[in-house]
Amino acid sequence: MKYENVSYTTYLDKTLDLLTNPGLFIVAADANGRPNPMTIGWGMVGVIWGKPIFIVLVRPSRYTYTCMEGSDSFTVCVPSEPLRKAVKFCGTRSGRDYDKFEQCGLSVLPSTQISAPGIAGCPVIYECQVVHTNDLVPDNLAEDIVSRAYPHGDFHRLYYGEIMAVRALPNAVELLGS
Repeated sequence: MKYENVSYTTYLDKTLDLLTNPGLFIVAADANGRPNPMTIGWGMVGVIWGKPIFIVLVRPSRYTYTCMEGSDSFTVCVPSEPLRKAVKFCGTRSGRDYDKFEQCGLSVLPSTQISAPGIAGCPVIYECQVVHTNDLVPDNLAEDIVSRAYPHGDFHRLYYGEIMAVRALPNAVELLGS
């Protein structure tokens, strides 16, 4: 099925609903060009610097961090119900140890505006060009968040991706559910 270009706001409510349950995929390629999907449950979309921005958080201990550091772009792929097993796998296994595309039977979908690919069959794909990164500053974070989210350190790096394109399948509404 052919993807169509849509506004970044078209499926934003559903994207944010699915962010925490079951999660979304981010995809970046490693130094050898092998794409690696990782499940995320934290992120934010807004307008910064007059641009639509998708902010994703990645811990330095994750293999995806290495991929993101070596890349100028990433995709955020919104899964449908049939991809829920892949979401779980990609959130509990490392790309250091597994080719997650192969293990989950996923197919690479080349992007139209950036170098990082998406995941074919995801109803909505955000193509993001990295425009800024910064690290969380532990001293500036509320203590309850530090104790709950960072008991062992490993504070996230934030990647600010300008949303260059959003592609959706024509039946994305049905695939994403209500």
